[in-house]
Amino acid sequence: MTLPRLILGIDPGLRVTGFGLIQSSGSKLSYVASGCIRSDADETLPMRLRTIATDIQSIIAHHKPDDVVVEKVFVNVNPQSTLLLGQARGAAITAAVLCDVPVFEYTALQVKQSVVGHGKAAKEQVQEMVKRLLKLAATPQADAADALATAITHAHARQGLGAIATELLSSQKVRQRAGRLI
Repeated sequence: MTLPRLILGIDPGLRVTGFGLIQSSGSKLSYVASGCIRSDADETLPMRLRTIATDIQSIIAHHKPDDVVVEKVFVNVNPQSTLLLGQARGAAITAAVLCDVPVFEYTALQVKQSVVGHGKAAKEQVQEMVKRLLKLAATPQADAADALATAITHAHARQGLGAIATELLSSQKVRQRAGRLI
């Protein structure tokens, strides 16, 4: 029997950082909490990063998750946006590490593949699947849904479903390549 694990997913952003907590027990997923950390755009960058870090530390202190999962940074068209996103991500990871919680990372492609079934899913599709998988009465806000989806991805990976999804994605790509060659 698998022991229940509390997983904190984080969707980092300098303006809005989404967070979502789920409990995973075997194949059963349960919603615990979610929300958004908002930094004040009028503050200096260090103060905005401090807001992210201290709020995540507070969430960790209150809920005591077993794992923290952070979405990996994608390279944006705007290098400045990518840099700022990376700094917000660093603040989130640092907060978790300072609380002695293990940190795991997944790309947006892995998250969408795990939760929706394909890596190019729209935000609305992710929100809808999070709602269904966690049996929520309402659709979570986009940033919170992304964080919950990241936590769900980790729960699936812990069950070995992440490996299955990766294998499935790989075989789909092989079939697509073969289709182009024919």
